[in-house]
Amino acid sequence: MNYVIFPAGPADDEDLARVHVTTWRETYRGLLPDAFLNSMSEPVHARRFRRALIRRDGPEVVMAAAARSGLIGYAQALPSRAGRPGEAEVATLYVLRARQRAGVGEALLRASARAMAARGFRSLMISVLRDNLPARSFYEHLGGVADAPRPEPGPGGVLYEVAYRWADIRILT
Repeated sequence: MNYVIFPAGPADDEDLARVHVTTWRETYRGLLPDAFLNSMSEPVHARRFRRALIRRDGPEVVMAAAARSGLIGYAQALPSRAGRPGEAEVATLYVLRARQRAGVGEALLRASARAMAARGFRSLMISVLRDNLPARSFYEHLGGVADAPRPEPGPGGVLYEVAYRWADIRILT
């Protein structure tokens, strides 16, 4: 393994923002409007990360993956936004394209699941764009069970998302 996984802190804000904007542009080109992707701002995202990471008592966990070259991916987990009792949600999981297929995404997902299980969560879910077939295949490979696609408002209009669920978070821990 040529990377490490660790809990991100406020000093990681700019690197997280760089990975976020880069991976969105790599992943969603052709799925989201180019104008939206081109308008994404690293400083804006860095401020968001900083605010979230400064709150030590906040409900979310951000796990980062770093190689010698710097941050290469991250995952952000929190209590389910749908409010399902005992369910955690991985709100974001992104790995730079050049570092994909090396176990980084799986390591981030498992680290997030362990962190949320330690907080008492029993199940886990993550949503993905219906047309993001590589990500869907990844979650299915790890045992996620897909819900039916659901419409969600997004850049450029309505997008369809699919939630993947692990009824027992221990499958990932």
